[in-house]
Amino acid sequence: MNDPESPRSERELDKIDRRILRVLQAHGRISNLKLAEEVHLSPTAVLERVKRLHRDGFVLGYEARLNPAKLGAGLLVFVEILLDRTVHDVMDIFKAAVQVRPEILEAHLVAGGFDYLLKTRVADMAAYREFIGSVIWTLPGVRETRTYVVMEEVKNSSLLPV
Repeated sequence: MNDPESPRSERELDKIDRRILRVLQAHGRISNLKLAEEVHLSPTAVLERVKRLHRDGFVLGYEARLNPAKLGAGLLVFVEILLDRTVHDVMDIFKAAVQVRPEILEAHLVAGGFDYLLKTRVADMAAYREFIGSVIWTLPGVRETRTYVVMEEVKNSSLLPV
């Protein structure tokens, strides 16, 4: 028996839910009326479905995509981080320190030859040299880093296949 309070799984999404998610993902500011037209439902039915998709955790939020170059963050850099030790207290302290740095856009604990992969944005190479010395090397537990400067963004999307 399905618990109405439990989040719906991916398999429980019907074609209309998926269509709504695709449209919202590409056009987050679309009006309910326009969304209803896009998915061929009444505005009331679409509104109820969108509310349910939010409530069930399929939609995490909405945000504007900003131009990093216009905001002084044109250089995209990935940084591999190898910690001294991979014990919970060191990892927890590292995770907390990463959370407060606005230049660090993403931080991922990974399996493989290093511990974390960071996605960072700064103005230019001079700013990165300052950032690596004053921020990355001061993060708790950092033993080694490898830097990968992006020369060209070939694809930059957060759209998920729905």
